[in-house]
Amino acid sequence: MSVLPPERGRELLLLILSQIPGIGPARTNAIIARFGPDPAMLDADAPIFAETPGIGARLAADIVASFASKSWMARALDAANRQLELAAGLGATILSILDPRYPELLKEIYDPPPLLFVRGNPSALALPSVAIVGTRKASAYGRQVAEQFSRDLVLDGYAVVSGLAYGIDMTAHRAAIDSGGTTCAVLGCGIDTIYTDPAGRLWPKMLERGAIISEEWIGTGPAPGNFPRRNRLISGISAGTLVVESDITGGSMITASCAIEQNREVFAVPGSIFSSNSRGTNILIQRCHAKPVLDARDIVAELGPTAATPLLRSTRHSEDARPIELSREESVILDLLGEEAVHIDTIAEATGMPVAALLVHLFELEMKRAIVQESGQLFRTRRPSP
Repeated sequence: MSVLPPERGRELLLLILSQIPGIGPARTNAIIARFGPDPAMLDADAPIFAETPGIGARLAADIVASFASKSWMARALDAANRQLELAAGLGATILSILDPRYPELLKEIYDPPPLLFVRGNPSALALPSVAIVGTRKASAYGRQVAEQFSRDLVLDGYAVVSGLAYGIDMTAHRAAIDSGGTTCAVLGCGIDTIYTDPAGRLWPKMLERGAIISEEWIGTGPAPGNFPRRNRLISGISAGTLVVESDITGGSMITASCAIEQNREVFAVPGSIFSSNSRGTNILIQRCHAKPVLDARDIVAELGPTAATPLLRSTRHSEDARPIELSREESVILDLLGEEAVHIDTIAEATGMPVAALLVHLFELEMKRAIVQESGQLFRTRRPSP
């Protein structure tokens, strides 16, 4: 007997399945392949479940016992319905793997998430895309490279995918938006928890043309164990992955490894042999795990042109030409800075501003693309785009 209402029954069924211990994406997908999105599976016998690849006799018995328990089913159904309510409150969409809007490339990986929580425009997930990833401790060189690649890729019709982390990720997202393109962020937490941009300087703009997605339930915090799973989605949804800056270990290298396992193209930007930020990218190139690239044309030549209409190249300079509105404090800071980087302590002394307040104004100037931060708390004015 089915306890599921006909509307949204597919999503509810998958949300219920995911609450059984031991049932991850691969096993959930195997069960759906065996039964289809049919609530009749709630009445199936253990031997039938045991015939499903990856489901042994013990797990089959646990599944049947869970479905047979009225109290367990009531709790599971309440939790599932709560997710639907939270998604509706965010204006979000829950896409099942059976939904035609589910990204086709993502279906090809070993363990695609049975459900994707999508905030923004689900159709953005169908665009040809390139992932741009890198260290949170990006150098000025790394941020400049990420900005240039992101800008040029969206001008060639690609969407940019990243993880909305500090450093390279945020730079890539922002450059895509500033160039009028589409960008998608994959989170390692619920789509309601955008902890890297709590003030909403960037992510609301992403929702206008792109999307923020996660396989984690709404309300899930950014636990460390979530991010390796997140990284496989960044590469899985993308035709290729570009690593801009990374040390030998870190999330970007995990994303590159996932891309290799998924038989996707991996690209890396070569860097100084003396920089820890380039050790990972240089090793990827040295071991022939990634193709070295010098500009976006190298990536487009490998992946091919997109069917999407490229944006006009004239938009490249539109952001630089747009007048910037500055507060009085921001004007004082900008007048002080030039092309030579200045330390924050020097800025504080020259302006008489407390460092805490100064950091806020400097962040605002970065978001307005007026200045660039270099490592060591050094700041300079932004050079015009080439």
